[in-house]
Amino acid sequence: MTVEKKRIWGWFAFDWATQPFYTLGLTFIFGPYFAGVATDFFSAGGMAENAADARAQSVWANAQLVAGLTIGLLGPVIGAYADSTGKRMPWIIAFSVIYVIAAAAMWYLMPDGSGLWFCLVAFAIGFVAAEFALIFVNAQLPGLGDENTIGQISGTGAALGYWGGVVSLFVMLLFFFEANPEAGTTLIGLAPAFGLDPAQSEGTRFVGPFIALWFALFMIPYFLWVREPAPVVKQGGFAEAMSDLRASLAQVLKRPSLAAYLGSSMLYRDALNALYGFGGVYARLVLDWSLTNIALFGILGAVTAAIATWIGGRFDAKFGPKPIIRVCIFILIAVCCIIVGMSREAFFGQPLAPGSTLPDALFYICGAAIGGAGGALYAASRSMMVRHTNPDRPTEAFGLFALSGKATAFLAPALISVVTTLTESARMGISPLIGLFILSLFVLIWVHPKGDRVR
Repeated sequence: MTVEKKRIWGWFAFDWATQPFYTLGLTFIFGPYFAGVATDFFSAGGMAENAADARAQSVWANAQLVAGLTIGLLGPVIGAYADSTGKRMPWIIAFSVIYVIAAAAMWYLMPDGSGLWFCLVAFAIGFVAAEFALIFVNAQLPGLGDENTIGQISGTGAALGYWGGVVSLFVMLLFFFEANPEAGTTLIGLAPAFGLDPAQSEGTRFVGPFIALWFALFMIPYFLWVREPAPVVKQGGFAEAMSDLRASLAQVLKRPSLAAYLGSSMLYRDALNALYGFGGVYARLVLDWSLTNIALFGILGAVTAAIATWIGGRFDAKFGPKPIIRVCIFILIAVCCIIVGMSREAFFGQPLAPGSTLPDALFYICGAAIGGAGGALYAASRSMMVRHTNPDRPTEAFGLFALSGKATAFLAPALISVVTTLTESARMGISPLIGLFILSLFVLIWVHPKGDRVR
C-alpha cells in the first residue's frame, strides 16, 4: 500500500473510531437508557407520567443545546488558531484524550438515577470533544484528492464509519446489552460479558467504556498513517488567528454561495442532529419500545446509512453534492411528518386497533430513511464545504462549517424543549424540525453547485 493510500485509509479510521459515540451513545443505547432512567427518576419525585417524559426529553435537549453552543462558539476560534500556527495534530490528540475519559464516565449512570447529572455532563463533554476533533480531521479532506474524487472519498469514509456503528452495535447487543432484563441476558441469551451484573444494568452501562475502548483501538491506524504536510503558515499566534478569522467572517458576506450554504447547512444539520438525538428517545417515550427494539432499529438505520452514504458518494462524484443534499432533505421532511402524525393509538388522526403494529412498522421504515438520508447528507455536506474552502486555511474553513452547524444548535433542541413542555407531548415536540428542513431548502437555492472556490 502506498503512503498516499495509507493516509486515506488512516483518515477513514477516524470515522470508524468515532461513529459508536453517535450510534451507541447519542441515539440507540445511552440516549434511550438515559431517557428511561430520567423518566423513572422524575416520576419518583412526584411528576405525572407525561410530565416526567417531557422533563426527560427537555433535559436531554438542554444538554445538546449547551454542547452545541460550545462547539459553535469555540470551533472557528480553535480552527483559526491551528491554521495560524500550522499545528493540527496536537489538537486532535488532546481532544481524543478528553473524548475517551468523558465516554468512559458514562458508566456511572445507575438505574435508580444516581449519577444522572454527572453522566449528562460527561456525555456533553464527550460530544464537544468529538466534534472539535472532527473539525481538524475534516480540514485534512481537501488534501486527500481533487474536486473529482473528494465526494467519493468523503462518502466512502462516512460509509465505513456507519459500518463501524453497525459492528459496534452488534457487539453490544450480543455480548453486553441486557436485551432480556428479566433473565438478565443479552440478545443471544448469554450473561453480559466480563461478569457484568444485569441487576445494576452494568451490561447496558458498559456502553460508555466500550465507546472509549473502541476509539482508542481504532484510532491507532489514524495516528500511524496520517501525516500532515508542512504547514503553510509556520509562525502565528492568537492575535493573528483572530485577525484572520475576522477577515474570513467579513468575506463570507461577499461570497453569496458560501453565505447561503453556511445558512442552509446551519438549518438542516441542526434539524438532523436533533432527529438523531431524539429518535431513540421518541421510540421509548411515545411508542413504549424496549431498549432491544431501539437497538434493532439502530442496526437498521446504521446499515442503510452505510449503504446510502457509499452510493451517495458515487453520485456526488458524478453530479456533485447539491442534488444529493436536496433529495436527502426532502426525505427527512417526509420522515418528520410521519413521526409527528403517528402515535401508538392513531395515525394522522385515524384511530388504530388496540395492539396495532403499524406504528412499529412505520417507525422502522423511518429509521431506515433517517439513516440513509442522514448519512448521505453528511458526506455530501463535507464535499460541498470543500468546494468553498481556501486551500491555505482548511481548518478555519471547517471551523466556520462547525459554526454553521452549531450556531443555531440551541434552536432545534430549544424548540423541541419548548413545544414538548407546552404540549406535554414528546411526539408534538418533534414538529419544529419540519420547518427547519423546509427553510434550509429555500436558502439552498442560492448555493452554486460547484461552490465559489472555482468560479
